[in-house]
Amino acid sequence: MLVGSLSLLATPWLTGFYSKDLIIELAYGQYSFSGTYAFILGSITAGLTAFYSFRLICLVFLTVPNGPKQSYLNAHEANNKVIIPLFLLALFSIFFGFIFSDLFVGMASDFFGNAIFIKPNNISLIEAEFSLPLIIKLLPALLSLVGASLAIFLYHKNPTFIIDLTDNFLGQKIYTFFNGKYFFDIIYNNYIINKGLELGYIISKVLDRGIIEMVGPYGLSQTLTNTGINISKLDTGVITTYSIYITLSLLSLIFLIFAPIFIDTSLLNEIRLFIIYIAALIIVLSPSNNK
Repeated sequence: MLVGSLSLLATPWLTGFYSKDLIIELAYGQYSFSGTYAFILGSITAGLTAFYSFRLICLVFLTVPNGPKQSYLNAHEANNKVIIPLFLLALFSIFFGFIFSDLFVGMASDFFGNAIFIKPNNISLIEAEFSLPLIIKLLPALLSLVGASLAIFLYHKNPTFIIDLTDNFLGQKIYTFFNGKYFFDIIYNNYIINKGLELGYIISKVLDRGIIEMVGPYGLSQTLTNTGINISKLDTGVITTYSIYITLSLLSLIFLIFAPIFIDTSLLNEIRLFIIYIAALIIVLSPSNNK
């Protein structure tokens, strides 16, 4: 962990130094607003990386144990299947950048010539290598040193300083804001995830379980059942009601037959004939049913 953290925070002559610092120097070597802005952000990020890397080292190895006792009693060295890959990664983190940096990104190196096209106007390797001031080259490393030292001071030498900052109302609010990841998860869950879940519930309730059931077998069976119950209610047993049904049926049949005389029903001829056939079928079958 120590070797990985040192390489991550771009400690000079380790592998991370030859990649991270080169990217930051190339950004400044553009001599543009965007390049300077990227250089400033990259340098600050280097300091923050050193801070949280050494914070991790302090909390894990240097401070008073804060975990359950059983976890420390069960701690043991890893077997060779884990140690050997970690040992190889440590060797690469220490020596790979120093040995092979010139091969990949050195001056006049054409290693990526056939893989990555770089417009000649954007080539700033010479400026980054020779024309940058010394303070610009050392600034990421200095900020990394400051971040690592600050982490050691706050979490190993004087850990009560962080606790004292949260004793007041403002400190608690600031700590809650940063500890809650700027409330990003709360905003994301309340206004995006929950709204999506509500929309999914409505779609499932209305479309999948609502409309599909209404127009599907369940809805069709319910509609036919209710229709049959409503039609059966028309059978009241009163002869005057039956006479009204017969009169209305005859008037409807006469209207369908003589409708072309009064209105243009050329588009409804097939429907009209179909209704006539159904009505005639009912009239023909009625005597047999009565028998």
